[in-house]
Amino acid sequence: MENRLEVRPVARMVSEFPTKFGIPRQSGLVAELRGKIVLEEEFRNPDVLRGIEGFSHLWLIWGFSAALRRDWSPTVRPPRLGGNTRVGVFATRSPFRPNPLGLSCVKLEGVELHTGEGPVLYVSGADLMDGTPIYDIKPYVPYADAHPEAGEGFAPPPERKLEVRFPAELLEKVPEDRREALRGVLACDPRPSYQDDRSRVYGMAFAGLEVRFSVEGNLLRVLEVEDGDRTP
Repeated sequence: MENRLEVRPVARMVSEFPTKFGIPRQSGLVAELRGKIVLEEEFRNPDVLRGIEGFSHLWLIWGFSAALRRDWSPTVRPPRLGGNTRVGVFATRSPFRPNPLGLSCVKLEGVELHTGEGPVLYVSGADLMDGTPIYDIKPYVPYADAHPEAGEGFAPPPERKLEVRFPAELLEKVPEDRREALRGVLACDPRPSYQDDRSRVYGMAFAGLEVRFSVEGNLLRVLEVEDGDRTP
Protein backbone atom coordinates (compact mmCIF):
# COMPACT_ATOMS: atom_id res chain seq x y z
CA MET A 1 0.00 0.00 0.00
CA GLU A 2 1.40 3.36 -1.02
CA ASN A 3 2.03 5.81 1.79
CA ARG A 4 1.23 9.44 1.11
CA LEU A 5 1.86 12.44 3.31
CA GLU A 6 -0.18 15.57 2.83
CA VAL A 7 1.80 18.69 3.66
CA ARG A 8 0.80 22.33 3.70
CA PRO A 9 2.82 25.52 4.02
CA VAL A 10 3.45 26.74 7.55
CA ALA A 11 4.99 30.03 6.38
CA ARG A 12 5.98 32.13 3.37
CA MET A 13 9.28 33.77 2.52
CA VAL A 14 9.49 37.52 2.00
CA SER A 15 12.63 38.32 0.00
CA GLU A 16 14.09 40.79 -2.48
CA PHE A 17 13.62 38.43 -5.44
CA PRO A 18 10.24 38.44 -7.24
CA THR A 19 11.65 35.97 -9.81
CA LYS A 20 14.17 33.15 -9.49
CA PHE A 21 16.86 34.70 -11.73
CA GLY A 22 19.67 36.11 -9.63
CA ILE A 23 18.92 34.16 -6.46
CA PRO A 24 22.18 32.77 -4.99
CA ARG A 25 22.66 29.13 -5.96
CA GLN A 26 22.98 28.04 -2.35
CA SER A 27 21.99 29.47 1.00
CA GLY A 28 24.64 31.34 2.95
CA LEU A 29 26.59 32.59 -0.07
CA VAL A 30 25.48 36.20 0.47
CA ALA A 31 25.36 36.88 4.20
CA GLU A 32 24.11 40.45 3.68
CA LEU A 33 20.95 39.24 1.96
CA ARG A 34 18.07 39.78 4.40
CA GLY A 35 14.53 38.47 4.40
CA LYS A 36 11.72 37.48 6.71
CA ILE A 37 9.53 34.48 7.28
CA VAL A 38 5.83 35.14 7.86
CA LEU A 39 3.73 32.33 9.32
CA GLU A 40 0.52 31.24 7.67
CA GLU A 41 -2.57 32.37 9.55
CA GLU A 42 -3.37 29.04 11.20
CA PHE A 43 0.13 28.89 12.70
CA ARG A 44 0.30 32.45 14.05
CA ASN A 45 0.38 31.37 17.68
CA PRO A 46 3.54 32.82 19.29
CA ASP A 47 3.98 29.53 21.14
CA VAL A 48 5.13 27.80 17.93
CA LEU A 49 8.35 29.86 18.10
CA ARG A 50 8.96 29.58 21.83
CA GLY A 51 12.69 28.98 22.41
CA ILE A 52 13.74 29.48 18.80
CA GLU A 53 15.73 32.62 19.68
CA GLY A 54 18.32 30.36 21.33
CA PHE A 55 19.46 29.04 17.95
CA SER A 56 21.67 31.00 15.57
CA HIS A 57 20.66 29.15 12.39
CA LEU A 58 17.60 27.39 11.03
CA TRP A 59 16.81 24.74 8.45
CA LEU A 60 14.01 25.60 6.04
CA ILE A 61 12.17 22.92 4.05
CA TRP A 62 10.43 24.66 1.18
CA GLY A 63 8.82 24.14 -2.21
CA PHE A 64 10.14 24.94 -5.68
CA SER A 65 7.07 27.01 -6.46
CA ALA A 66 8.58 28.56 -9.62
CA ALA A 67 9.52 25.27 -11.25
CA LEU A 68 7.28 25.37 -14.34
CA ARG A 69 7.86 21.74 -15.29
CA ARG A 70 6.15 19.34 -12.90
CA ASP A 71 7.46 16.05 -14.31
CA TRP A 72 10.78 14.56 -13.31
CA SER A 73 13.48 12.36 -14.78
CA PRO A 74 15.88 9.85 -13.18
CA THR A 75 18.74 12.01 -14.48
CA VAL A 76 19.20 15.77 -14.82
CA ARG A 77 21.80 18.08 -16.35
CA PRO A 78 23.24 20.38 -13.67
CA PRO A 79 24.33 23.83 -14.89
CA ARG A 80 27.45 23.33 -12.75
CA LEU A 81 28.55 20.63 -15.22
CA GLY A 82 27.89 22.76 -18.28
CA GLY A 83 24.29 21.72 -18.85
CA ASN A 84 25.23 18.69 -20.96
CA THR A 85 26.37 16.00 -18.50
CA ARG A 86 23.64 13.91 -16.89
CA VAL A 87 23.76 12.71 -13.29
CA GLY A 88 21.19 11.11 -11.03
CA VAL A 89 18.44 13.38 -9.77
CA PHE A 90 19.23 12.40 -6.17
CA ALA A 91 22.85 13.47 -6.71
CA THR A 92 21.69 17.04 -7.41
CA ARG A 93 19.61 19.84 -5.95
CA SER A 94 17.56 20.22 -9.12
CA PRO A 95 14.00 21.53 -8.62
CA PHE A 96 12.69 18.85 -10.99
CA ARG A 97 12.49 15.91 -8.61
CA PRO A 98 9.78 13.47 -7.48
CA ASN A 99 8.91 15.80 -4.60
CA PRO A 100 9.92 19.39 -5.49
CA LEU A 101 11.34 20.26 -2.08
CA GLY A 102 14.30 22.49 -1.26
CA LEU A 103 16.45 22.63 1.86
CA SER A 104 18.24 25.77 3.06
CA CYS A 105 20.20 26.79 6.12
CA VAL A 106 19.72 30.44 7.10
CA LYS A 107 20.96 32.62 9.93
CA LEU A 108 18.34 33.77 12.41
CA GLU A 109 18.76 37.52 12.86
CA GLY A 110 15.75 38.22 15.05
CA VAL A 111 12.29 37.22 16.21
CA GLU A 112 9.26 39.48 16.55
CA LEU A 113 6.22 37.79 18.04
CA HIS A 114 3.63 40.53 17.75
CA THR A 115 3.36 42.26 14.36
CA GLY A 116 0.51 43.01 11.99
CA GLU A 117 1.51 39.80 10.19
CA GLY A 118 1.72 37.71 13.34
CA PRO A 119 5.01 36.23 14.57
CA VAL A 120 7.90 36.94 12.16
CA LEU A 121 11.40 35.51 11.81
CA TYR A 122 14.12 37.73 10.36
CA VAL A 123 16.82 35.78 8.56
CA SER A 124 19.88 36.31 6.39
CA GLY A 125 21.64 34.27 3.73
CA ALA A 126 18.42 32.83 2.27
CA ASP A 127 18.20 31.57 -1.32
CA LEU A 128 14.40 31.68 -1.61
CA MET A 129 12.20 33.65 -3.98
CA ASP A 130 9.61 36.04 -2.59
CA GLY A 131 6.44 34.14 -1.70
CA THR A 132 8.10 30.72 -1.55
CA PRO A 133 6.04 28.29 0.55
CA ILE A 134 7.91 26.95 3.59
CA TYR A 135 6.74 23.55 4.80
CA ASP A 136 8.82 23.23 7.94
CA ILE A 137 11.29 25.13 10.11
CA LYS A 138 13.84 23.29 12.24
CA PRO A 139 16.76 24.48 14.36
CA TYR A 140 20.27 23.92 13.04
CA VAL A 141 22.29 21.96 15.61
CA PRO A 142 26.07 22.21 14.97
CA TYR A 143 27.17 18.98 16.68
CA ALA A 144 24.81 16.93 14.54
CA ASP A 145 24.48 19.01 11.37
CA ALA A 146 28.01 20.29 10.70
CA HIS A 147 30.38 17.96 8.82
CA PRO A 148 33.50 19.92 7.77
CA GLU A 149 35.07 16.73 6.39
CA ALA A 150 32.18 16.07 3.99
CA GLY A 151 32.94 15.39 0.32
CA GLU A 152 31.74 18.00 -2.19
CA GLY A 153 31.23 15.79 -5.26
CA PHE A 154 30.93 17.81 -8.45
CA ALA A 155 29.78 20.95 -6.58
CA PRO A 156 32.76 22.44 -4.71
CA PRO A 157 32.57 26.05 -3.50
CA PRO A 158 32.85 28.69 -6.24
CA GLU A 159 36.51 29.23 -7.10
CA ARG A 160 36.12 32.94 -7.66
CA LYS A 161 33.76 35.85 -7.36
CA LEU A 162 33.31 38.49 -9.98
CA GLU A 163 34.65 42.00 -9.62
CA VAL A 164 31.59 44.27 -9.63
CA ARG A 165 31.93 47.69 -11.25
CA PHE A 166 28.96 49.70 -10.01
CA PRO A 167 28.90 53.36 -11.15
CA ALA A 168 28.23 55.71 -8.25
CA GLU A 169 25.26 57.37 -9.95
CA LEU A 170 23.59 53.97 -10.37
CA LEU A 171 24.43 52.77 -6.88
CA GLU A 172 22.67 55.84 -5.49
CA LYS A 173 19.41 54.48 -6.93
CA VAL A 174 19.65 51.46 -4.63
CA PRO A 175 18.45 51.87 -1.01
CA GLU A 176 21.51 52.15 1.18
CA ASP A 177 20.60 49.18 3.36
CA ARG A 178 20.42 46.91 0.28
CA ARG A 179 23.57 47.92 -1.55
CA GLU A 180 25.95 45.38 -0.02
CA ALA A 181 23.44 42.57 -0.54
CA LEU A 182 23.06 43.50 -4.21
CA ARG A 183 26.82 43.69 -4.66
CA GLY A 184 27.14 40.25 -3.07
CA VAL A 185 24.49 38.74 -5.34
CA LEU A 186 26.17 40.18 -8.45
CA ALA A 187 29.61 39.03 -7.33
CA CYS A 188 28.29 35.45 -7.18
CA ASP A 189 27.51 35.69 -10.94
CA PRO A 190 23.74 35.33 -11.39
CA ARG A 191 24.13 33.91 -14.91
CA PRO A 192 23.72 30.18 -15.60
CA SER A 193 27.20 28.74 -15.15
CA TYR A 194 27.41 27.55 -18.77
CA GLN A 195 26.72 31.01 -20.26
CA ASP A 196 29.64 33.27 -21.15
CA ASP A 197 28.34 35.75 -23.72
CA ARG A 198 30.18 39.01 -23.15
CA SER A 199 27.85 40.88 -25.53
CA ARG A 200 24.66 39.92 -23.71
CA VAL A 201 22.90 42.28 -21.32
CA TYR A 202 21.21 40.51 -18.42
CA GLY A 203 18.33 41.87 -16.35
CA MET A 204 17.66 40.97 -12.74
CA ALA A 205 14.78 42.03 -10.49
CA PHE A 206 15.91 42.91 -6.96
CA ALA A 207 14.20 44.87 -4.18
CA GLY A 208 11.73 46.55 -6.52
CA LEU A 209 14.46 47.48 -9.02
CA GLU A 210 15.52 46.16 -12.40
CA VAL A 211 19.30 45.83 -12.57
CA ARG A 212 20.94 45.33 -15.96
CA PHE A 213 24.52 44.17 -16.32
CA SER A 214 27.05 42.51 -18.60
CA VAL A 215 29.99 40.24 -17.80
CA GLU A 216 33.36 40.04 -19.50
CA GLY A 217 35.85 37.64 -18.01
CA ASN A 218 35.97 38.28 -14.28
CA LEU A 219 34.38 41.74 -14.50
CA LEU A 220 30.68 42.46 -14.09
CA ARG A 221 29.55 45.93 -15.17
CA VAL A 222 26.28 47.36 -13.94
CA LEU A 223 24.73 49.21 -16.87
CA GLU A 224 21.32 50.37 -15.63
CA VAL A 225 19.24 50.50 -12.45
CA GLU A 226 15.59 51.34 -12.94
CA ASP A 227 12.39 51.23 -10.92
CA GLY A 228 11.03 47.73 -11.47
CA ASP A 229 7.45 49.04 -11.57
CA ARG A 230 8.26 51.00 -14.71
CA THR A 231 10.14 48.20 -16.45
CA PRO A 232 8.19 46.49 -19.27
